[in-house]
Order: sequence, then structure tokens, then C-alpha cells
Amino acid sequence: MLKTITFAVMHFSIAFALAYLITGSVVIGGLLAVLEPMVNTVGYVIHEKVWKRIERRRAGQEAPEAVAIAA
Repeated sequence: MLKTITFAVMHFSIAFALAYLITGSVVIGGLLAVLEPMVNTVGYVIHEKVWKRIERRRAGQEAPEAVAIAA
């Protein structure tokens, strides 16, 4: 759990620092540091669902070959 927390702190810090350096605004830096990980988390969930669907399709296509080889 400590590793996860320290990674989150690092992630927020990098997002804040980059936004602050680009905009010069503490408010925008803070907003981006909070919003970016939230949006990234939703994107990750969607990405995983898409890949699970792709893997299921691949497994379904490979199954007949596996049956033919085993027979």
C-alpha cells in the first residue's frame, strides 16, 4: 500500500509541476493535478475492457485450431 501511495503522490506532483511550469498558475496546476489522474483512471478501465474483448475474440478464434490439433 505504501508503494501505491508514494506513486500517487509522485503522479500528482509531476502533473502539478508540469501544469504550473506551462501556465504559471497554482490554481490550474492544482486542478490539472487532480483531474488528470481521474480521467486517466477512467481511460484505463475502458482500455482494459477493450483488451479483454480482444483477448476473448482471439481465444475464440484459436479454440477450433486447438481442438483440431488435439484430435
